[in-house]
Amino acid sequence: MDELAMQPRRRRLVHEFAVGAGRIAVPLAARGVPVSGIELSRAMAARITGKPGGDAVEVTIGDMTTTRVAGRFSLVYLVFDTISNVTAQDGQVDVFRNAAGHLRPGGLFLVEVALPDLRRLPPGQDTVPFTMAPGTDGGGYVGFDQYDVVTQAFTSNHVTVSADGTGRFRRIPFRYAWPAEMDLMARIAGMTLKHRWADWDRSEFTAESTKHVSIWETGRGR
Repeated sequence: MDELAMQPRRRRLVHEFAVGAGRIAVPLAARGVPVSGIELSRAMAARITGKPGGDAVEVTIGDMTTTRVAGRFSLVYLVFDTISNVTAQDGQVDVFRNAAGHLRPGGLFLVEVALPDLRRLPPGQDTVPFTMAPGTDGGGYVGFDQYDVVTQAFTSNHVTVSADGTGRFRRIPFRYAWPAEMDLMARIAGMTLKHRWADWDRSEFTAESTKHVSIWETGRGR
């Protein structure tokens, strides 16, 4: 995104899907990049204005699968695995279509998302632990993902136990999609793959990669 700050102002307009509390949008705005966003949670969006420079970020409350804002952008981005929060394939396709609808000809849609950890699943098992840590108060925390390889649905499960034996369990639903599936979603939306990296450092995407940062481009003749 550093390249955006060096482009003429008319080419620097960017838009974030699921802008959240502005972890990315606010620093971009502070660097002089005109940025707006869509956010489903009013509580999260309200936190943006309390940050230095947050008042420069224009936020629209809505669902990134359908909500449209005025104007066309050079870049739409969706980071921190948030595409997986859309738990149906049709909904994920709608995200791509909505992104394409916000982009000017030659505009870019960027997605950062982790890959499912299916290579660690032995036959007959559907669960992969990702964290097991002792708590500072004598309790502990266990995190594990549970996969359904038929539907591509998975849940992120979080178990926290306090020193007194009381516990808390949280279960969050997601849907994973392989990079090739996302390329097809992009084609449905009229976009083609331009870049794919293993991380923000633009390292090569390989079979050993655990995430990808992908960029698709809209047709310049739209």
